[in-house]
Parts: sequence; C-alpha cells; structure tokens
Amino acid sequence: MNRSWQLGTGLLLTGLAGYVDALGFMRLGGLYTSFMSGNTTQLAVFGAEAQPHRMLLPAILLVAFLTGSILGSGLAILVPQRWTTPVVLAYESLLILGGLALGLASPELGLAAFFVAVAMGAQNAVLAQVQGFRAGTTFVTGALFSLGQKIARALTRTGDPFGWIGDGLVWLSLLLGALLGGLAYEAFALYALVAPAAVSGVLALITAVLVLRAGPRAKKVESP
Repeated sequence: MNRSWQLGTGLLLTGLAGYVDALGFMRLGGLYTSFMSGNTTQLAVFGAEAQPHRMLLPAILLVAFLTGSILGSGLAILVPQRWTTPVVLAYESLLILGGLALGLASPELGLAAFFVAVAMGAQNAVLAQVQGFRAGTTFVTGALFSLGQKIARALTRTGDPFGWIGDGLVWLSLLLGALLGGLAYEAFALYALVAPAAVSGVLALITAVLVLRAGPRAKKVESP
C-alpha cells in the first residue's frame, strides 16, 4: 500500500479499536478489550483490595491480548510481507465474529471478550508505523504525548508547524470510534460487533485485491 492507503487504513483501524473498546467497557463493567494499561491497573487494584474473584476477568483479557499480539506478529513474520495486512485483517475479522457467536450463545462474559481481545492484540501487527506517527494500533497514549511534543515544536518554531496533525488524527480516530461504539452498543447490544468484523473483513478483501493487482506490475518491472 502507498502512504495514502496506509494512513487511511491506520486511522480506520484506530477508530475500530476505540469502537470495540467502548463495547467492552460497557459490557464488562469498566474493563477493556484493547486498553491493557487500564486492565493492568484494575488487576492490581482488585489484588490490593483482596478480591481474587474480580481479578480473573482482567487477567483473562491481558492473556488474550498478549496471545493475539503473538499470533498476529507470527502471521506477519511467516507470510510474505505484502500479504501481512490482508492476512492479519482477515484473521481479526474471524476472531471478532467468533467472539460475537460465543457471546450470543453463552452468558459468560469472559468467552466473548477473550476472542475480541485476541483480535485487538493481533491488529497491532497490521500497521504499527506510518511515516512518523503510530496508526492502526489499539492504544494512543504515545500518540497523545507525541502530539504534545510536536505542538511544542511548532510553537517554538523548532519543528514542522503542521507535524502534529497526524498524531492528532490518530487520537481523534480513537475518540470518534469509541463514541460510535458506545452508541452502537446502546442500540444493538452485542450485535454491534458485526460492524468491526465487517470493517476488518472488507479491508482485508480490499488490501488483498491491491496486492494481487500490484503483483503482475512488479514482475514486469523486474523483467529485462
């Protein structure tokens, strides 16, 4: 993908992460499916309060996210580089659909949340960097700090006066995605997961078509 596609895909995936995180927060009563700093803090607080039964779900989510990051990164390593994005996105879409199916079939919150958290961990292997700022990941704390840094450089005329826009868009994408996720959960409950599964699936299809279209041209360039 060229830079424009990377940027658009990255921002859309960041919004998707916010959407799914809002669903998780509302369904799980204050826990997250992609924001693992929050889950780690909750795990520690429940431990300090001597509530081991409440430690189980944040621990499950942490293990799920870690598992997803391992599996997503493994796929990115094993498949040809140009196929990384469509393969990981297709994998993510299947995981979200699996979480939806489990959530509808069973009242156990941890089962559906596990699959969704695995999907969010895997997503970070798609686009971790887009020429100078992070996009497509499921966390934006670093982007928010980078935004502040670049605004400071712009104000002091020691950096690009518009260099902060990319990080600002990343943060805004997560915010808007979370807003849409909250509204969708209020309206459709767990069925709101259909949207992120569809988005990641369609992106996987589009990027696969782009890879296939670029393949023959690349071979022609290499021919004598």
